[in-house]
Order: sequence, then C-alpha cells, then structure tokens
Amino acid sequence: MSFLQTIKSVDFYRKLKKDLQQELTEASLSGAILSLVAAVVVMGLVVAEFSSFLAPTTETKVILDHFESSVDDTLQVNFNITFPHLKCEFASVDATNFMGTHDAGLAARVSKVRLDEKGKIVGKHEEPKKEVKHTEDAKHEGPETALQLTAESFETNHHKYDVMIVNFFAPWCHWCQKLAPVWEQSSQAVVEKHPGENLIVLAKVDCTATESESLCIKYRIDAFPTILVFRKDDSGTTQHESYHGERSVKAITGWADHFVAQEKKEIPKTRSVDVNKDGVADSHTGVGCMISGLLHVQRAPGMLKIQAVSGAHDFNWETMDVSHMVNHLSFGPFLSEQAWMVLPPHIAASVGALDDRAFTSDQHVPTTHEHYVKVVRHEVSPPSSWKVDPVTAYGYVVHSNNIQKEGEVPTLRLNYDILPIVVSFAEKKQAVYHFVTQLCAIIGGVFTVAGLTASMMDKGINALRRKQELGKLG
Repeated sequence: MSFLQTIKSVDFYRKLKKDLQQELTEASLSGAILSLVAAVVVMGLVVAEFSSFLAPTTETKVILDHFESSVDDTLQVNFNITFPHLKCEFASVDATNFMGTHDAGLAARVSKVRLDEKGKIVGKHEEPKKEVKHTEDAKHEGPETALQLTAESFETNHHKYDVMIVNFFAPWCHWCQKLAPVWEQSSQAVVEKHPGENLIVLAKVDCTATESESLCIKYRIDAFPTILVFRKDDSGTTQHESYHGERSVKAITGWADHFVAQEKKEIPKTRSVDVNKDGVADSHTGVGCMISGLLHVQRAPGMLKIQAVSGAHDFNWETMDVSHMVNHLSFGPFLSEQAWMVLPPHIAASVGALDDRAFTSDQHVPTTHEHYVKVVRHEVSPPSSWKVDPVTAYGYVVHSNNIQKEGEVPTLRLNYDILPIVVSFAEKKQAVYHFVTQLCAIIGGVFTVAGLTASMMDKGINALRRKQELGKLG
C-alpha cells in the first residue's frame, strides 16, 4: 500500500472531492460565455491546423549542378522564329560559344519555310546543293537591249508585256557588275527568239537612281542583284518569284523560256521553276521565312545568331529588316502534357518566357535585336500519391535590347547563359508528432488565455462591487 501511496503523491491533476465541489466552485454567466468562446476558438484552430496538415507543401532547394557524364555536358535548344522580311535563301543560322567557336551547335537540325507577305506558308525551303555559278569575264558588245525602268515607266511596261523579268541592281555591287554583261546578252537572245512580240522582256532597275529608288523600297529590295518576275495579269497581292539559279546566258534564257511556254499554255503555269531538274527550284516565291531548329550546345555561355549571308549577293544594310516573332524558345527536351500539368505555374511560365513575342525594326535604320537569356534548371518532384516521375524543366529570364547604329549589320543575336545551379521543388509532409504538438499548444494556449481572462474579469467585477458597497461609484 505504501508504494501506491507514493505513486499517488506525484499526481499533477488532483481532483476536488465530490462533496466539496459545490462549496469550492461557483458558476458564472461571464465564465460560461468565455468558455463557449474558448471552445469555438479551439474548434476553429483545430480544423485549420488539420487542413494545414493534410494540404501539400513544397520545399525549395538550390544546389550546385554537376555533370555525371559527357552526355550531360550538352543541352538541347529548341527555337521557332518568324522573319516577315528576311528571305530563307539569305537567312543564316550560326551557333557560337564564349570561346568564339563557330558551329557550336552539335547535331543541329534547322529547317526553313518560305512565307508570303501575310505570313502564310508558301513552301519548304531547300538549300542549294551547289554555289551559284557565274560566267567569268563576260563582255557585251553592241547596244543595250535590256529595258531600263524607272518608277514612272514601270507600271506601263508591266502591263505591256505578258512577262517582264526585272534585274534590280546597284552599280557598286560586285555581283551586279559580273551579271550586267550576262543580263544584256540574255536580253538580246530573248529579243532574237521573240522579235516584235510583247510576250516577254528582260528589264533592269538601278536602285541607287533617284527616279527608281521608290521601286526598290516598294518591293523591299535589300539584296543585289535581285531578279523578279512580273506578269501582265498580276494583281496588287501577287507574289513575285525570284531567280536563284546559275547566272549564265544559257541558264537565264532557258529559265525565261519556261515562262514563254506557260503563257502559250504549252505547260502548266507555276511560280516555282526547276530548269535543270536538280530538285532545287531556280525561282520561287516567298518574302519571309520561318526558321525552326533543334541544337545541342555545350552548357556554357553562347550565342545563336541569325542574319543575312550570301556568297552571290551584296546587301543594303540600311533597308535590311530582321523584325521577328519568337514563336517558341525553350531549353531541354520537349515536355509531355503530363509534365506540363506537374509544373508549378511560375515555372511553366518561365519555360517559354519569349514565346509569342514580336520585335520590330525601324524602317531604313539598321537594327540589331539582342536577347539575353539566363537559363536555370528546375527539378520538380510531385507528391508520391500521384505516382508520376519527377520532371526536369529549364526555365529562363530574358532581357531584350535594340541596337541602332549606322554600319551595323542587322542581326538577331540570342545570347544564352546556362547557370550551373539546380532549383528543386519537392513535397514536404508535416510530421504527425508536429501536428499533435500543435493541437496541444492550441488547446492549452486557448484555455490558459481564457483562464487568465476569466480571472481578470472576476477581479474587476469584484472590485466594482466593493466600491459600490462603499458608495464610491457615485
């Protein structure tokens, strides 16, 4: 019995004897109200804590990225960019890294699609299988037969001949100088084939002359020489095909013969002509270009550069326009639909931060567009109950800037810097012991505060009663 008595002596929660409870305790209205309020507060806090316990929370960590193999040292870059005023045959895509190494894009796959003035797809662009050939040291003797056009005489001759093939040139252009005698010889050959007919004519326009400069602006001539085809039945929305074949009398006259045969209805009319049947059209339509590609680059600062390049043309950089629409830009493998659902909204938005953004150049002012991109790797681990694999996504922030300077070659420069860090997001579950501790704290805390409040209220009421009994309340 002494042992049980010893245990009872450490009882922290001793009770009043039943016959003494009514004598030692007293119920009050204020105490009852306070108890109800305390009970409601406890219930509300318990429900809130239980909801917080069940709700998923995430834990964010930033760690240094490391590469376990040489395969991890490269990153996939996906892009799709539309250039309304840059022709596909001139658009050049170059990838460099911070050490100046060109062709830094490994296993590059780049495709080009020709677009009309409204941005509609005309056809896929095929890169020429060989360089444009020129007739070397050509000379033309005799009078010039190619029709010299100005802005005033252009429309009259346009609707006079069934087909008018125009060479837009600049006297300072090296390639135009080489083409000039070949063009005159070709014109003479066409005249001799079709004497006295208004069937076809070869013409030329000097884009530096005051009386014809407006023509070159109208047809956006920024590469010399540019050879365009005009037909009598052209409307205001007609797309004029341009010639990109061999620059010899035989090739040009053979190409022109196709248009004569079309007008005579000997062959179907088409705006894409392949004279030598090598699979690459010698002439086709298209004033813009949509460039899409997939590059594998090293995880180091680098640049994707797109500008006009040609081994057979000179450019007027003052009128070259590299305005563009970034349809898509992302890093890393393409994400599945399920992966997009797993990503938090702020990460999903950063994966394609440049998507569907347009950038325009001022007319007649050489403009270079630069985009500075900082790329960060994100790893998202969904809750285990979802039974979904972790998702890796590369988000980025971007700052864009325009450079307008005389002598600047209009270019799109996309500078990227792949940061060597990983931001991980994972589910964090609240421990059960923590939840129980919080419940105890809620119950104990509320009742302690309620008890202190009740004690203060009782003391205040008793003090007022004593003053009233003594007549001190007036």
